[in-house]
Amino acid sequence: MNDRHVALISAFYDALGRADFAAMESCYHPDVSFGDPIFLEVEGRERVMRMWRLQLGVRDGLRSTYGDVTADDHTGSAHWTARYTFARTGREVSNEIDALFRFEEGLIVRHHDEFDFRRWSKMALGKPHGLLFGWTPLWRKSIRDRAAQQLDEFRPA
Repeated sequence: MNDRHVALISAFYDALGRADFAAMESCYHPDVSFGDPIFLEVEGRERVMRMWRLQLGVRDGLRSTYGDVTADDHTGSAHWTARYTFARTGREVSNEIDALFRFEEGLIVRHHDEFDFRRWSKMALGKPHGLLFGWTPLWRKSIRDRAAQQLDEFRPA
Protein backbone atom coordinates (compact mmCIF):
# COMPACT_ATOMS: atom_id res chain seq x y z
CA MET A 1 0.00 0.00 0.00
CA ASN A 2 1.30 3.45 -0.94
CA ASP A 3 -0.22 5.93 1.50
CA ARG A 4 0.84 8.92 -0.61
CA HIS A 5 -1.08 7.64 -3.62
CA VAL A 6 -4.10 6.78 -1.48
CA ALA A 7 -4.03 10.37 -0.18
CA LEU A 8 -3.75 11.68 -3.76
CA ILE A 9 -6.86 9.77 -4.87
CA SER A 10 -8.72 10.93 -1.76
CA ALA A 11 -7.64 14.55 -2.38
CA PHE A 12 -8.96 14.30 -5.94
CA TYR A 13 -12.40 13.04 -4.83
CA ASP A 14 -12.59 15.53 -1.97
CA ALA A 15 -11.89 18.32 -4.51
CA LEU A 16 -14.46 16.87 -6.94
CA GLY A 17 -17.06 16.96 -4.18
CA ARG A 18 -16.34 20.68 -3.66
CA ALA A 19 -16.06 21.40 -7.43
CA ASP A 20 -12.59 22.74 -6.61
CA PHE A 21 -11.07 22.60 -10.08
CA ALA A 22 -7.67 23.95 -9.03
CA ALA A 23 -7.32 21.22 -6.42
CA MET A 24 -8.50 18.55 -8.87
CA GLU A 25 -6.03 19.77 -11.50
CA SER A 26 -3.16 19.68 -9.00
CA CYS A 27 -3.69 15.91 -8.67
CA TYR A 28 -3.20 15.33 -12.41
CA HIS A 29 0.05 14.94 -14.32
CA PRO A 30 0.38 17.32 -17.33
CA ASP A 31 0.16 14.28 -19.64
CA VAL A 32 -2.90 12.77 -17.94
CA SER A 33 -5.42 10.79 -19.94
CA PHE A 34 -8.97 10.09 -18.87
CA GLY A 35 -11.37 7.48 -20.15
CA ASP A 36 -14.94 6.44 -19.48
CA PRO A 37 -17.82 4.82 -21.39
CA ILE A 38 -19.11 8.19 -22.64
CA PHE A 39 -16.05 10.31 -23.39
CA LEU A 40 -13.91 7.29 -24.28
CA GLU A 41 -10.46 8.96 -24.28
CA VAL A 42 -9.53 12.51 -23.33
CA GLU A 43 -5.85 13.47 -23.48
CA GLY A 44 -3.89 16.16 -21.60
CA ARG A 45 -4.55 17.98 -18.35
CA GLU A 46 -6.14 21.05 -19.99
CA ARG A 47 -8.63 18.95 -21.96
CA VAL A 48 -9.35 16.56 -19.06
CA MET A 49 -10.06 19.52 -16.79
CA ARG A 50 -12.31 21.06 -19.46
CA MET A 51 -14.21 17.75 -19.48
CA TRP A 52 -14.67 17.92 -15.69
CA ARG A 53 -15.84 21.56 -15.90
CA LEU A 54 -18.31 20.57 -18.60
CA GLN A 55 -19.54 17.59 -16.59
CA LEU A 56 -20.04 19.58 -13.42
CA GLY A 57 -21.86 22.24 -15.44
CA VAL A 58 -24.42 19.85 -16.93
CA ARG A 59 -24.90 17.89 -13.73
CA ASP A 60 -27.11 19.85 -11.42
CA GLY A 61 -25.99 19.60 -7.80
CA LEU A 62 -23.39 16.84 -8.12
CA ARG A 63 -22.98 15.00 -4.85
CA SER A 64 -20.25 12.43 -4.75
CA THR A 65 -19.06 9.87 -2.28
CA TYR A 66 -16.11 7.55 -2.58
CA GLY A 67 -14.48 4.65 -0.82
CA ASP A 68 -12.48 1.46 -1.23
CA VAL A 69 -9.39 3.48 -2.14
CA THR A 70 -6.30 1.35 -2.66
CA ALA A 71 -2.97 2.13 -4.27
CA ASP A 72 0.52 0.80 -4.67
CA ASP A 73 3.57 2.49 -6.18
CA HIS A 74 2.19 2.41 -9.72
CA THR A 75 -1.58 1.92 -9.74
CA GLY A 76 -4.66 2.61 -7.66
CA SER A 77 -8.41 2.18 -7.59
CA ALA A 78 -11.50 3.56 -5.93
CA HIS A 79 -15.24 3.18 -6.06
CA TRP A 80 -17.33 6.32 -6.21
CA THR A 81 -20.94 7.32 -6.58
CA ALA A 82 -22.07 10.37 -8.53
CA ARG A 83 -25.55 11.64 -7.68
CA TYR A 84 -26.97 14.49 -9.75
CA THR A 85 -29.84 15.73 -11.86
CA PHE A 86 -29.12 15.18 -15.54
CA ALA A 87 -29.70 18.68 -16.95
CA ARG A 88 -30.95 17.62 -20.37
CA THR A 89 -33.83 15.54 -18.99
CA GLY A 90 -34.20 16.69 -15.38
CA ARG A 91 -33.91 13.07 -14.27
CA GLU A 92 -32.13 11.96 -11.10
CA VAL A 93 -29.03 9.82 -11.59
CA SER A 94 -27.09 7.75 -9.07
CA ASN A 95 -24.14 6.34 -10.99
CA GLU A 96 -21.89 3.69 -9.42
CA ILE A 97 -18.37 4.04 -10.82
CA ASP A 98 -15.18 2.02 -10.50
CA ALA A 99 -12.07 4.09 -11.08
CA LEU A 100 -8.58 2.92 -11.97
CA PHE A 101 -5.48 5.10 -11.72
CA ARG A 102 -1.87 5.00 -12.80
CA PHE A 103 0.75 7.27 -11.23
CA GLU A 104 3.83 8.97 -12.57
CA GLU A 105 6.03 11.50 -10.77
CA GLY A 106 3.68 11.46 -7.79
CA LEU A 107 0.61 12.48 -9.83
CA ILE A 108 -2.28 10.76 -11.61
CA VAL A 109 -1.22 10.13 -15.21
CA ARG A 110 -4.10 7.82 -16.14
CA HIS A 111 -7.66 7.93 -14.80
CA HIS A 112 -10.27 5.52 -16.11
CA ASP A 113 -13.86 5.39 -14.87
CA GLU A 114 -16.00 2.35 -15.64
CA PHE A 115 -19.77 2.12 -15.16
CA ASP A 116 -22.79 0.34 -16.60
CA PHE A 117 -23.74 2.43 -19.65
CA ARG A 118 -27.18 0.85 -19.98
CA ARG A 119 -28.01 1.45 -16.32
CA TRP A 120 -26.80 5.06 -16.62
CA SER A 121 -28.85 5.67 -19.79
CA LYS A 122 -32.03 4.34 -18.14
CA MET A 123 -31.57 6.77 -15.25
CA ALA A 124 -30.38 9.78 -17.25
CA LEU A 125 -32.60 9.46 -20.31
CA GLY A 126 -35.58 7.51 -18.99
CA LYS A 127 -38.13 5.57 -20.98
CA PRO A 128 -38.26 4.74 -23.79
CA HIS A 129 -34.85 5.93 -25.00
CA GLY A 130 -32.61 4.83 -22.17
CA LEU A 131 -34.50 1.63 -21.44
CA LEU A 132 -34.96 0.44 -25.00
CA PHE A 133 -31.89 1.82 -26.74
CA GLY A 134 -29.29 2.33 -23.99
CA TRP A 135 -27.50 -0.90 -24.86
CA THR A 136 -27.35 -0.46 -28.65
CA PRO A 137 -24.11 0.57 -30.38
CA LEU A 138 -25.88 3.25 -32.43
CA TRP A 139 -27.37 4.85 -29.31
CA ARG A 140 -24.02 4.75 -27.51
CA LYS A 141 -22.37 6.36 -30.52
CA SER A 142 -25.00 9.10 -30.50
CA ILE A 143 -24.36 9.85 -26.81
CA ARG A 144 -20.59 9.73 -27.31
CA ASP A 145 -20.71 11.98 -30.37
CA ARG A 146 -22.79 14.55 -28.48
CA ALA A 147 -20.38 14.47 -25.52
CA ALA A 148 -17.36 14.90 -27.82
CA GLN A 149 -19.02 17.82 -29.59
CA GLN A 150 -19.90 19.48 -26.29
CA LEU A 151 -16.32 19.05 -25.08
CA ASP A 152 -14.92 20.53 -28.29
CA GLU A 153 -17.26 23.52 -28.10
CA PHE A 154 -17.12 24.11 -24.33
CA ARG A 155 -15.20 27.18 -23.21
CA PRO A 156 -15.16 27.61 -19.42
CA ALA A 157 -15.85 31.07 -18.09
